[in-house]
Amino acid sequence: MTLAPLLTFVGTTPNIGTTVAAFAAACRMAEQSEAEIGYLCLNLKSAKIQRYIGIDRPETGLDSIRPELRDRSLGADQLRRAAYRVEGIDGVCVLFGNLERDQAEFYTADDVDFLLETARQAFDIVIADVGAYWDNAATVCAIRAATTRVLVTTGALSHFQEDWNRWIGQVSPLFGVSSVDYELVVIHSPWRNGGFNVKNIQKETGLPLAGELQLSEPLLLQLDSGQYQHWLKRAEGRATMRQPAERWIRQTGMRSRPVMQVQPWYRKLLAHRNGVGS
Repeated sequence: MTLAPLLTFVGTTPNIGTTVAAFAAACRMAEQSEAEIGYLCLNLKSAKIQRYIGIDRPETGLDSIRPELRDRSLGADQLRRAAYRVEGIDGVCVLFGNLERDQAEFYTADDVDFLLETARQAFDIVIADVGAYWDNAATVCAIRAATTRVLVTTGALSHFQEDWNRWIGQVSPLFGVSSVDYELVVIHSPWRNGGFNVKNIQKETGLPLAGELQLSEPLLLQLDSGQYQHWLKRAEGRATMRQPAERWIRQTGMRSRPVMQVQPWYRKLLAHRNGVGS
């Protein structure tokens, strides 16, 4: 059986927007293709996606399938049932993550490898959000298994230089993944002025740029209120992560969803009828 593509998102630094970028990418890839996206929250130390989309205490998720992970009985259908179908976003299924930080060490490499393999049988594309902590099996296994590795960082020197060198430059190669086997997504803060630009970051890391994401105060407010999925559908959020999603759809070989073109004669008809199409 051919396994689905696996895109793993990892941050150079905690709390910079890795989950924001990964979830937006999942939504855009679902919108732009005919694929069903499995979004796995594998940030075992600091899971956030449940709060961002307004599900504070998920009924199902990684915690609920631990017995099946342990005895290797988890099937694709059961995993799909354990995933949450995001309201208003067709084609995105979220497996909520570990909510007990002190339990992170109890997920073994074999558990995570089995979960990833099952997910790649259950969905057309799998996105794994591992956060920024390398001291757990989820990060290491998802990085190693990925067909595309997305490194999320910011224009802060300590992030794209110091943290990048410590984790991607030094630790990643220890697990068989070269520091050049990543693509960049750069997060821009709403408050930071000046600093280093994208070209500086690319030069320092030697990585190709997949895309950028601009944080804003309205976006952060939506995250805090659990409305991120709705913000992504509105005008101000509709373009978020669109270009990198197009890039990754091409990489995976998935079919893009046809774009409806409005014919010139129909535009003239709408204008003639003052915009009323009936």
